[in-house]
Amino acid sequence: MRNNLILILFLILSAFLPSCEKEYFNPSAAGEVQVVSSVDGLTALANGLQFTYSVGRLSPVYNTITASGFTTGELAILNAGNASENFLSLGGTFVDGGNSIVSALWEQNHLVKANAEKLLKNAANFGDPAFQSAAIAYGSIFKALSLGNLATYFQQAPIQVTAKASFQTREALLTEAITTLNTAKSKVQATAPSSSFLNKTVGGLDILNTINALIARYSLMNGKWDDALTAANAVNLKAKSVFRYDDIARNPIFDVALSNVNVFQPIDANLGLKGDLIPSQDDKRVLFYLRSKTPSATGIFSGTGFFTANKTEIPVFTPGEIMLIKAEALARKNQLSDAKVELDKVLTKKASEDIFAIGADLPAYSGALTQEALLKEIYRNRCIELYMSGLKLEDSRRFLRPGPGASGAERTRNFYPYPNNERDNNPNTPADPAI
Repeated sequence: MRNNLILILFLILSAFLPSCEKEYFNPSAAGEVQVVSSVDGLTALANGLQFTYSVGRLSPVYNTITASGFTTGELAILNAGNASENFLSLGGTFVDGGNSIVSALWEQNHLVKANAEKLLKNAANFGDPAFQSAAIAYGSIFKALSLGNLATYFQQAPIQVTAKASFQTREALLTEAITTLNTAKSKVQATAPSSSFLNKTVGGLDILNTINALIARYSLMNGKWDDALTAANAVNLKAKSVFRYDDIARNPIFDVALSNVNVFQPIDANLGLKGDLIPSQDDKRVLFYLRSKTPSATGIFSGTGFFTANKTEIPVFTPGEIMLIKAEALARKNQLSDAKVELDKVLTKKASEDIFAIGADLPAYSGALTQEALLKEIYRNRCIELYMSGLKLEDSRRFLRPGPGASGAERTRNFYPYPNNERDNNPNTPADPAI
């Protein structure tokens, strides 16, 4: 089947870039950008990016969902023998620079970013504007995703790949991601991406809508409400952009965790929410993400959602995320009536109206029309609508939810420590953040 290209072309990529993991395993390591001068080589590089980003236990897809899920109480550990996951579930000082999930978040996102930059630089070697447009768009999406992940989990990180790399603030990382995406957007709008390039990639990504969705996401994270709203308004809510899988390149959350009872599953019938954040009993989104609200005889809740089989696609973004970005941006701009309109679209949405069949099917919001009340309801709905998306840690901080050490803490860390490998090799590595 066509999706097997992801594995085949990853092997081709290895032939072109035999030293890429060694070269970029530590983001401080310097290296020359290798020239890729053929169409097949460039598309192999693009497919390798998607493979590295989305497949396997080391992938950013696995580790963003897992890390955020444990740190914010979405997930329950089933076997403490999975040491890194277990320590993340314990949180606090149990999470250190030797944690393999923390290391993978750092190293694999830097690896993706570095090879995305190779794709961007090599795209200039091709005279066909449509081919350039496609390659630049693809590389920009994965560069932005990796920068956004680094900004989510670490207070600072290098942007450039150089010896003894300097660290930049998370705001600078997000600004770089947004700038990269805006450059790609201009290119795509000027010249439609080449179908010959896209047809040789694994597929699944809706290029322009993904670019706009990520600009909206990272602008929101960076406190740029107007930019977030503009980009979100440009997203087609019927567009479907996904990471594709098959029986070889498998959905990593299903493959590693939800297909067994050995690693983790959802924590409870309320998706880990407590108090006035608990989902309504009538909220149909809960049973989108859970097989049942009743645990098994051994007390385990089984997850479903986007993790039901090896071949299940995982969204890059969902319509609900875009609607909630609009609602939040408007609420923070104190345009409360307009924010309620966007929030109500999420609350009243039926599964049949959503491209991924996520529907709450609830009444419209009837609470106080104040900024504080609306933002709280928007946060609650982000926790439910975007369950196990890897976004909750960032959301918890941005909405100023109780953090480590506070009464009723809803997360066990604010940011992660820097991996030992980086600290050992880069004298510019900052002190680890407070818990």
